[in-house]
Amino acid sequence: MSKGANGHWVWQTTGLAGSALIVAEMLIGRSTTPGWLSTGLLGLGGLLVVFAACELMILAVDGIGLRLHMNRYVAGTMAGLASNIPELVMLGFVLAATPRVGFLVTVVTVHVSAAAFGIYSALLPRDARGNAAMPKPLVLLSTDLYACAGGAFFATGAIMLLMYVFDAGVHHGNALNATDLYVLGAALLSVQVVAIARLVKRFSGEHEVSAGPTTAQPAAKEGDAPTFTAIVAFGLLGIVASVFGGHAVGQFADVLVSALDRAGYPKMVGALVLSVFASAGALVVMASAHAKGMIDVALANASGQVTQVPFVVLPFALILLAAFGQAGVIPLTSSGGVLPIDLDTVSVLLLGFPSMLILWKAIQDDGTVNWLETTTMIVIFSLTIYFLAAHG
Repeated sequence: MSKGANGHWVWQTTGLAGSALIVAEMLIGRSTTPGWLSTGLLGLGGLLVVFAACELMILAVDGIGLRLHMNRYVAGTMAGLASNIPELVMLGFVLAATPRVGFLVTVVTVHVSAAAFGIYSALLPRDARGNAAMPKPLVLLSTDLYACAGGAFFATGAIMLLMYVFDAGVHHGNALNATDLYVLGAALLSVQVVAIARLVKRFSGEHEVSAGPTTAQPAAKEGDAPTFTAIVAFGLLGIVASVFGGHAVGQFADVLVSALDRAGYPKMVGALVLSVFASAGALVVMASAHAKGMIDVALANASGQVTQVPFVVLPFALILLAAFGQAGVIPLTSSGGVLPIDLDTVSVLLLGFPSMLILWKAIQDDGTVNWLETTTMIVIFSLTIYFLAAHG
């Protein structure tokens, strides 16, 4: 995470560059430029502004963490949670433009994030036996979230499949209605609330949370923290940037999905591309923390990106879909439902189960990740993404 004046150039540079690209696209207009150029300006500009918003939210939460004397892992987790705000705003625009694709993007992001965690585990420092030690909160808390997410994905996907096969439910197995989405979203969100409360209560006061000495980091000094006025300013700027960049990415998503559909590509391909966009902010933060030697912070972001999608981003998407459907913002299915039950929506949920199972087993057994577990994660996650793209 970036801290202090030395870190401000990141969000300033990306924010200004992204805003310039978006404004240029608006001034030039698509009628006088090639479609690919106009779409590219919109997508790249929106992504840069969203990344700037992520940096601003991280600066705000990092300052709060320093003020409250949180250790680096807990502060990194909270910063990763804050970085979801721009993603949620961006997702809201995508859902309004292409609701089904927006849902697919949300769930596919879990697979992309899991693959990123597996790849990152190969870069971790290891002991003489080839084991990479995991931070205690990840071993004792995040693994429970992996198990819960796997169970939620499997149960929801299986129920949707059974509804479709037996024509069950109000919509005869064709869709989930707004009530279903509200209930599912609230249930998943409640898990994240409890998890954050437990993380802060159990681990925030510990200055040594690593499972091994290779990932230990010195505690930050309170004098490094920004003022409360600066923290509030970072947060407000982050929200404004989220709306501006998120709207641009939402427009880009609409154009991209339409172009891929006209070219004959399945919507799952567009969902995979957009999921990489959605994960980009967290991935850059993770890479930046690793480059600075802040391994615990990088792991907090890598693991948080996996757990926060099913328990923060997905609940938000489900609740927003239900509200959009009731308000008439998005079209309903032929049977009057909101989220259609089909091959794509069921498969992305069911295939989330093996990914979460592998993550849970790799870390929970001994608190370390060995080379075989790293290889297994990369292979399983890559195969999942491949089959979703090739046959989704």
